[in-house]
Amino acid sequence: MKRVLALAPHTDDVELGCGGTLARLLEEGASVTVAAFSTCRESIPSGLPPDIAGAEFARAMRLLGVPGDDVLVYDYPVRKFSYHRQDLLEDLVRLRSRIRPDLVLLPSEHDIHQDHQVIAAEGLRAFKETSVWGYELPWNQTAFTAQAFVTLERRHIEAKWRALGAYRTQVDLGRSYFRQDFIEGLARVRGVQVKAEFAEAFEVVRLRV
Repeated sequence: MKRVLALAPHTDDVELGCGGTLARLLEEGASVTVAAFSTCRESIPSGLPPDIAGAEFARAMRLLGVPGDDVLVYDYPVRKFSYHRQDLLEDLVRLRSRIRPDLVLLPSEHDIHQDHQVIAAEGLRAFKETSVWGYELPWNQTAFTAQAFVTLERRHIEAKWRALGAYRTQVDLGRSYFRQDFIEGLARVRGVQVKAEFAEAFEVVRLRV
């Protein structure tokens, strides 16, 4: 796993789903690229800058340690990815040619958010010859089969929470999944399953060895 590509339908999805794993991979010297496909301009509350989510995403990536050249942001309209499937697929194919990843991380196939479903489906289509893992976002999922576990140290969970803390707009909304106790608690649950203190779990969509 020397070259890893993480696909975020919206800014903050990757940090929530696999931020600890990215922190560990970066620490171990992997090349990590993160692509976010929407900054959700249409959903920004009135009175806030329309590009605030993009700015928060950039700060989160810096805190996580992803180099600036490896952070990509697209501007697809939130909740309307299905109208742009072919354009998204072509962007993903270009990413495949540019990065040639060993591993692609994307939303679970059981994620019910409409934009997440598109990225999961088109991501698998674009990277059908690559290892593909689906990350966990429990509030959006009807099912999740934990098949791969990345064990983590406390420092990786702390790095994940620092990155999430960059999203002040989300933290201030008080969402139940945007809390430090939830982030740590879920990581502890997944860690218990593999006799580690912390872990993140993934669905193995495709595995190439």
